Amino acid sequence: MLFILILKNKVKQTPRQKREFRKGGCKVPIFTIFVLTSLLKWISLRKKTLKMNSKKILVIGAAGQIGSELTMKLRGLIGNNNVIASDIKNGGAELMNSGTFEIVDATDKAGIESLIEKHKITDVYLMAAMLSATAEKFPMKAWSLNMDSLFNILNLAKDKKIERIFWPSSIAVFGPSSPKENTPQTTIMEPNTVYGISKQTGERWCEYYFKKYGVDVRSIRFPGIISYKTLPGGGTTDYAIEIFHSALKDGSYTSFLSENTALPMMFMDDALKATVDIMQAPSEKIKVRSSYNLTAMSFTPNDLASEIRKQLPEFKIAYEPDSRQQIADSWPDSIDDSEARKDWGWNHEFDLKILTRTMLDGLKTEKLTF
Repeated sequence: MLFILILKNKVKQTPRQKREFRKGGCKVPIFTIFVLTSLLKWISLRKKTLKMNSKKILVIGAAGQIGSELTMKLRGLIGNNNVIASDIKNGGAELMNSGTFEIVDATDKAGIESLIEKHKITDVYLMAAMLSATAEKFPMKAWSLNMDSLFNILNLAKDKKIERIFWPSSIAVFGPSSPKENTPQTTIMEPNTVYGISKQTGERWCEYYFKKYGVDVRSIRFPGIISYKTLPGGGTTDYAIEIFHSALKDGSYTSFLSENTALPMMFMDDALKATVDIMQAPSEKIKVRSSYNLTAMSFTPNDLASEIRKQLPEFKIAYEPDSRQQIADSWPDSIDDSEARKDWGWNHEFDLKILTRTMLDGLKTEKLTF
């Protein structure tokens, strides 16, 4: 129907409207080319949507910082009934009220398998993990959660219980011996934190299961993730969320990292976009089966404070580095994510200026503060 309307409009075009180009002796109005191109893009997007609608997704760790927003993103894309949320504890009201929620321990393989069979799950997003700062306090518990949960899902995929896995890694896989600036996709990796060790080990197992058993597992190395919808979850980059809450509430903030500590960062919307994009990409485009470097920007606490002052001129910041400083010092200042951009078309949308404005406006609207 749309194509017929286009042709009718073509007939009605005036001579002035018929701006044309010549190719091989054939004249085609530019307007027609534009609409046909748009139509092809719409058809491509529609095919992706229909393909996703055939999926049944289980999000493990859905009550966490990223998991909660990822679940809502996926439900918006393929329908509430097609995305099952799960965690060891209940999540927020929006998460709980928007679709099915199941209580399950990520380390309980039998429990996970039961959910997969019950809901006919095709894809699993394993978001459950103990993050960097918390993992240093409980190293064995962190290792158990981070590794056992991954093995459970990898083995279920190996046994053909599910079709595809998303498992997030982290910039924590890099260590003091890794290049600090524009850290490449493949380089020296000697992590010296519990979280980093578990993620680096997980990457090796993901690649192994792909090569040995054909398991379709996909992963990205998340930088610090910033959002106004959820509170920090115990990571070393949490200052970049806390600072916005304190700026609005108190007009000041004391950073647990030094003023010139640069770290790779990303706004939550970009993190969700990357997750969906890599999972929708054709298998042949996923060239890296350990985990892809990913970033949007890098900044220091001082950089962020300066940007906040453009919106809140009276804002003040102080610095009292704690044990998390040592963790941050072992991580890259900036990341080279050219492989992700080349292979499956990754492209970020938020820079520091847009992030700052969005965070302040979002927190004012949500009225979510510590």
